[in-house]
Amino acid sequence: MLDAALRCIARWGMAKTTLDDVAREAGCSRATVYRVVPGGKDGLMEAVATRESTRFFAALAQRLDAAADQGLEELLVAGMAEAGRRFVSHPALQYLLANEPEAVVPRLAFGEMDRVLRLATDFATPWLARHLPEEQAARVAEWVTRLMLSYASCPADGVDIGDEASVRNLVRMFVLPGLNRASTQSL
Repeated sequence: MLDAALRCIARWGMAKTTLDDVAREAGCSRATVYRVVPGGKDGLMEAVATRESTRFFAALAQRLDAAADQGLEELLVAGMAEAGRRFVSHPALQYLLANEPEAVVPRLAFGEMDRVLRLATDFATPWLARHLPEEQAARVAEWVTRLMLSYASCPADGVDIGDEASVRNLVRMFVLPGLNRASTQSL
């Protein structure tokens, strides 16, 4: 049912997707949708967002675990490239960013942005703390999250967050030099 909802969102967006659409796509009745997912359309959209967030962080954890002992550069590239690839290859998210930014932008602004940054920082800090002092690791996690969200929501020429070589270039040209300079000036 959640996969059906994602396909509908990628096709028509959140505003135009109905529970009837999701039921039809899932091959079940509308009543079944209501029984399985309490809260109607809002409940369904919340369930989709929760599941997609869980998938995102699970994939990111797997990639960071694989790169954890390969040095700071590899860890940053692995995490940023995995996050970027997931952003740019997610059909529903891309549809929303292009056609219904009002469904995404409020979750990345003001108080909601603080929540997103806190969540991402808490998630990434333990991996970065293997290579940096913990306070610096937390600040780097927040900085890299801000950087990735910026490029995800407003792409720029010369930076493709879905391409590992492009991410590596970004890390080598800006992130690592920024860290080296900051560490000499004490973040």
